[in-house]
Amino acid sequence: MGVSGVDINILLYQVPGGMYSNLQSQLKEGNAFHKFKEVMEEVPRVRKEMGYPPLVTPTSQLVGTQAAMNVISGERWKVVSKEVYQYFRGYYGKTPAPVDPEIQKKVLGDETPITCRPGEKIEPELEAARKEMGVWMTQPEDVLSYVLFPQVAKDFLPKKFAKENCVDIGLEEQASPESYAI
Repeated sequence: MGVSGVDINILLYQVPGGMYSNLQSQLKEGNAFHKFKEVMEEVPRVRKEMGYPPLVTPTSQLVGTQAAMNVISGERWKVVSKEVYQYFRGYYGKTPAPVDPEIQKKVLGDETPITCRPGEKIEPELEAARKEMGVWMTQPEDVLSYVLFPQVAKDFLPKKFAKENCVDIGLEEQASPESYAI
């Protein structure tokens, strides 16, 4: 299998190859491939209005999806994903260049973007997770498992606790963390 040729559209529309093929695939799946050229023409406009985010994951997906929504809906910025809204709110960090103020107003309405580090807006979770886990947490890493993969941890950690504490497998499911005093 070799290269079938060079597609100048990748350079013309400022789109990396992976984003280009992903947009093709998404438009085909949505029965909108006939709008591909329009979407490609929309990408540089959207990128400029968004303050020139780098076209790498995840911001390349935001730009590509917004360009597609602008074209498919027939009205620019009428439909905006939650992720694009969060981008304009500042939850993806400071933009490389200023965003278009008119577009920002259209997306955010009267809300203003955050000016702090986005992580400062996240409520602490570890203490609450430790309390929820109770005795199922037998080592510090268990709380990370629980926070990152709650469903898997809820299944795995009681079994691990039962094995480490010589409790019959199966009985740990009938017990609750509160029933063990350590």
